[in-house]
Amino acid sequence: MMRTRPLKVALLGCGVVGSEVARIMTTHADDLAARIGAPVELAGVAVRRPAKMRAGIDPSLVTTDATALVKRGDIDVVVEVIGGIEPARTLITTAFEHGASVVSANKALLAEDGTTLYDAAARNGRDLYFEAAVAGAIPLVRPLRESLAGDKVNRVLGIVNGTTNFILDRMDSAGSGYSEALDEATALGYAEADPTADVEGFDAAAKAAILAGIAFHTRVRLDDVHREGITEVTSADLASAKRMGCTVKLLAICERAADGRSVTARVHPAMIPLSHPLASVREAYNAVFIEAEAAGQLMFYGPGAGGSPTASAVLGDLVAVCRNKLAGATGPGESAYTQLPVSPMGDVVTRYHISLDVADKPGVLAQVATVFAEHGVSIDTVRQKGRPDGAGEAALVVVTHRAADAALSGTVAALRKLDTVRGVASIMRVEGE
Repeated sequence: MMRTRPLKVALLGCGVVGSEVARIMTTHADDLAARIGAPVELAGVAVRRPAKMRAGIDPSLVTTDATALVKRGDIDVVVEVIGGIEPARTLITTAFEHGASVVSANKALLAEDGTTLYDAAARNGRDLYFEAAVAGAIPLVRPLRESLAGDKVNRVLGIVNGTTNFILDRMDSAGSGYSEALDEATALGYAEADPTADVEGFDAAAKAAILAGIAFHTRVRLDDVHREGITEVTSADLASAKRMGCTVKLLAICERAADGRSVTARVHPAMIPLSHPLASVREAYNAVFIEAEAAGQLMFYGPGAGGSPTASAVLGDLVAVCRNKLAGATGPGESAYTQLPVSPMGDVVTRYHISLDVADKPGVLAQVATVFAEHGVSIDTVRQKGRPDGAGEAALVVVTHRAADAALSGTVAALRKLDTVRGVASIMRVEGE
């Protein structure tokens, strides 16, 4: 039988995502009630600028006092979609203290200080769900938390930022330059007026921290994630990737060490073979590739951002939390029992693609090869081509075997000191092989 008293929901934020959440709650009210076992009621909407409220929201529900709203005591679930660190952190912990569970899309806060939220939820016996914080509508957090809870996840490799994937896809498929591709992404609404969080990798790094924490049952903060953006990726890098049978993607990579005693988390552009499933992820789509001990290789694919996709993830969490509320239970919380240390980037082992500008004369290749050997980095292939302008320079491309990142950094530092090396044009890791 369906309970007649509605579960009350408070919405913090009513922008693109929040307004879509409110719309779906209203238009799909009967379906949501049937799935939950009780009706859900939007009991209040906290915003900073009431004048900018979207159509379809009852004005009597709108308030600028978010603190009073979460303290009401009759709120069953708080949906937080305002973003940022504060006041979101305080509002969420206050909601827990006053009897509400929380559904959040706040990747920045979860990556920066998830520990505070997890502890507050556990202390007060409340749910904290955040599917929408990573990869939009793609079911990812719950499969990691629940479906793979009995398995051992060793690696998470993913495209988790649609803006950068769109830019790199345009550079690869249409031959666009970085600036041209960014302008197109902005015109289509994929990039913000200030795209720094996307193109410099901050957004993807926050998601990597969250994914690593769930996958490896340990606490990983944003500061633990090595981060590089795509602003230095050039058309020449894409051309070199094509010659290797690869393409370039901004990847979030979370790995368990071979000995199982540590983990790493990093975000950077990388070449991946065209045969890898992630290579075919186009436009602004996201995809995450998971490697688990028993389940093997799994891939999750779909729209990673936008009002409707993100709202879909929020509503999925809302249904789950409301069901838990009716059952008098809570869902799975944080599982950080392993407390594995996060190793520095220097410990990461992978392959590298290095482009050098060198003097076009005998003996240069031998000098370069010696530097690689002295630092314990084995060379796989070398390609050299003289400059067409006859300026006495050549382009030298070296692809290595697997080596530690610290060894590669030492190699590059030594190469820069050679008189015959005029410049290091680019360094890119090769992943997914």
